[in-house]
Amino acid sequence: MSRTAPGVIITGTGSYTPSTVVTNEELSIRVDTSDEWITSRTGIRERRFAQEGEVTSTMGAKAGQAAMESANIEPHQIDLIVVATLSPDMNFPSTASLIQHSLGLRMVTSFDLSAACSGFLYAVEVVSNMMRSDSYAHALVIGAEKMSPLLDWSDRGTCVLFGDGAGAVVLSKTDDTSHGVIDSYSGNDGSNPELLCLPGGGSAMPASTESLAQKQHFIKMNGREIFRIAVRWMEQSAITMLERNNLKPEDISLIIPHQANLRIIDALVRSIKIPKEKFFVNVDSYGNTSAASVPIALDEARQKGCIQSGDYVLLVAFGAGLTWGSTLIKWH
Repeated sequence: MSRTAPGVIITGTGSYTPSTVVTNEELSIRVDTSDEWITSRTGIRERRFAQEGEVTSTMGAKAGQAAMESANIEPHQIDLIVVATLSPDMNFPSTASLIQHSLGLRMVTSFDLSAACSGFLYAVEVVSNMMRSDSYAHALVIGAEKMSPLLDWSDRGTCVLFGDGAGAVVLSKTDDTSHGVIDSYSGNDGSNPELLCLPGGGSAMPASTESLAQKQHFIKMNGREIFRIAVRWMEQSAITMLERNNLKPEDISLIIPHQANLRIIDALVRSIKIPKEKFFVNVDSYGNTSAASVPIALDEARQKGCIQSGDYVLLVAFGAGLTWGSTLIKWH
């Protein structure tokens, strides 16, 4: 006898951003740039940097705790934890393992997922499918990043873009299949990894005097190409999600794009013909927090009352890999 797969809904959201705010004016003291140069090209006005002692796992744990409180879920009820990050505390053990212990969760399945800025959407897709096919009742999905140590302060094209923070959701299994995570779409093109990468520190380029001198342990990015490709694949991801679910642009109540650059978001507005007032934007306050970007924005949008029951919410992201994805949610 066939069995209908259960639904998976978001029962809680949470986020954490460090208290240290770094404005464009402050950056201009350290870098050959200005507030006008940064704002006009990116829409970013300030970002948050982790304080001493704050790392990816501690920020992720705070976001996860907030999400559990939002969902009214106790730590012992969590069956699974997945952390999307490109800036783990260490190569191993996983950041998820560290957060699992920090939050006092049971010895549940815990692992990291690496898909750069698309990581949170990848994680939601993976976890949703795991919950539909297994016995997991409640899962904690976290996007957490400490990007500040990865920045080359001699490269103003990248160092002004990024910030630190974490966002999280609790996913819960439900018999209601009409709401929750309706559909997910993701992809990857690994043919040009050098367009956005961190070359040093892996098995291909272990840390050495030479790699340190050449600044190979900092983010490298071809901004012009990334901009062009990001717009194309975010547009394609959004349109694919609409077409697969027989929805029109006007059916979407809120779209939460990856917060990388306001110009990318503006280009997306024009290409998919969803009014800009339906886009939730906070890139001006946090910059690009990679895998934490979408869940931070989702939590902010929920807390500000931008999402109501029955709303279709579309998440869209693009990142290094090159990765991309979209997630369609019907809010419960």
